[in-house]
Amino acid sequence: MDLDSVAPDDQIEVKNRMTVSPKIEEVEVLKETESETKKIRETVDSSEEVRDKIYGIVGHTKSPLSSLLINPHIFDFEERDSDEKIILVARPHWITNLSWILTTIVLIIAPSLLRFVPIINNLPTKFEILGIFAWYLITFAFSFEKFLSWYFDVYIITDERVIDIAFNNLLDKKFSEAKLSMIQDITSRVSGVSQTMFNFGTVYIQTAAEVSEIQFELVPNPEKIIKVLQILRENEEKRGGNK
Repeated sequence: MDLDSVAPDDQIEVKNRMTVSPKIEEVEVLKETESETKKIRETVDSSEEVRDKIYGIVGHTKSPLSSLLINPHIFDFEERDSDEKIILVARPHWITNLSWILTTIVLIIAPSLLRFVPIINNLPTKFEILGIFAWYLITFAFSFEKFLSWYFDVYIITDERVIDIAFNNLLDKKFSEAKLSMIQDITSRVSGVSQTMFNFGTVYIQTAAEVSEIQFELVPNPEKIIKVLQILRENEEKRGGNK
């Protein structure tokens, strides 16, 4: 290892040896990169194929007030992972709002009908105005709470799991979830004249997770939701098999 005894030719051989190994490492890195790129392309192609199938079954919806949102860009939830994609969002069918809408209409009309009651007419004007104001305030609070409960009481299907978010009121929120790989059985029930006419019902999702059953209650087109879940579950099994 004495540098004074090393010939110039030996230095060239050392350089040649050093230049060979990086090339081998570069080839291995390129192979790994190509393999990863191929996997990414296959995943993207698979997700696009799944998306097209879902579009073919359910169609497209753009309105934020729709009972069935497909691949929505205007909807999000706090518990979503950064790389998790929302496939479908379902709410109870709009016809389920009919009862509280009719109740609100009756409450709005009621003060004008109370004027025909003699006792109400004998009240001072100030009390009458305050009473009407309080009545409409209660009516607004009632209808607004019912609307928010319907709007935020959602059932979500992502590329990883199914989620049930229930708002019983503004201060009570329930969150339930199950991985797609944990789904064991999916059934639906449509009962009654109104559910049959407007095609809505309840989807029952049996799982092997901590939550044994997740229910999508009174959602539109339950048979289409079942097909979407079946497609996603099959895709999840393929991904698991490839891994």
